[in-house]
Amino acid sequence: MTSQAYEISAATETDFGFNRVPLQEKQGLVNGVFHSVASRYDLMNDVMSLGQHRLWKDALVRELNPRSQWRHLDVAGGTGDVAFRIARAAGLRSHITVSDINRSMLDVGEQRARDEGLLGQLSFVEANAEILPFERNLFDGYTIAFGIRNVPRRESALQEAYRVLKHGGRFLCLEFSHVDVPVLEQLYKAYSFKMIPRLGAAIAGDANSYRYLVESIAQFPTAETFSGTLLNSGFSKVSFSRLSGGIVTIHSAWKL
Repeated sequence: MTSQAYEISAATETDFGFNRVPLQEKQGLVNGVFHSVASRYDLMNDVMSLGQHRLWKDALVRELNPRSQWRHLDVAGGTGDVAFRIARAAGLRSHITVSDINRSMLDVGEQRARDEGLLGQLSFVEANAEILPFERNLFDGYTIAFGIRNVPRRESALQEAYRVLKHGGRFLCLEFSHVDVPVLEQLYKAYSFKMIPRLGAAIAGDANSYRYLVESIAQFPTAETFSGTLLNSGFSKVSFSRLSGGIVTIHSAWKL
């Protein structure tokens, strides 16, 4: 890839929640959100999802099925929640690199890894998902959980995922989706837009950041549309499975 692939026009815009912002400004705005909530991020995940995010992440790692000597990349994984699960599932001879553009999130993850005795299996790297500092064909697996919707140039991030995976490597994405059960959909929308910003204010001291996160979920494409983007990025055997009535979706793809 050349630097020209990332040149953008000053007039180009993208979504930041329900607002339109210049594309080159989105990453800074997203960084501000996660700097603000880093210290309470994992607690808020428990509260917002009523603990369900733990089950969703467990399902992601079961689907991944990491093995001994596995070399893995977890992108936008700052606090380590998914990486810790992969490290335990794959065993001591595996190595997991946690990549995140946000230093505050990585600092939380590194401290957690130290506290849990997992620091030897994990590396924490500050990096942009759109321009990863890793050689091609390096990793057996790539995961990104609840992070792809915050990437300004989603297609660039997926092309980078394809580049750094080995031949036969697997991509898995866990992301909020569009609820496909009518009654649940209305309840979920009411809870998301009315309660989550209030919880953000009460627990993390930041209602606006959680209002953005809720809006970013609503703006994320359907599972079918995202599958098409994966195919266009070069991946094969693209599929998805919905969990909890479509609240979240696991997207699977292979580099073949």
